[in-house]
Amino acid sequence: MKKIDDEITAFISNHFVLSLATSKDNKPYSANCYYVFNKEKEELIFSSDIKTKHAKYFIENKNVSATISVSSNDVQKIKGAQIIGEIEPILKSESFFYNKLYIDKFPVAKGMKLSLWSLKMSFIKMTDNSISFGHKVIWKN
Repeated sequence: MKKIDDEITAFISNHFVLSLATSKDNKPYSANCYYVFNKEKEELIFSSDIKTKHAKYFIENKNVSATISVSSNDVQKIKGAQIIGEIEPILKSESFFYNKLYIDKFPVAKGMKLSLWSLKMSFIKMTDNSISFGHKVIWKN
């Protein structure tokens, strides 16, 4: 697996909400999810109950896209990442590690029933206008 560029890793690590886009039977749906970046495996970990519409969609079609963005009225401060990947469930054998990782980032989730998922990223395009207008870094696995 090709290592994700440091510029992208720093951006993803410093944020915690992604917008996840799913689809089923050619019908799209999106949801905002809190995430934690697992640097070791370069994956995004988030919690979604299997009863939610977006989870039902990605359980049937694991191919998803996501965005992480910083909004600003100042165009020179706009930053964001467009992501393509696949959703995989967290295995029971790994659940202790991932629960701890998620709760360390979001202590409010302690004591909640978490349904954790991994977004295995295969493509990231990051735009950072603070470097120069339209500055992009592209990573493909």
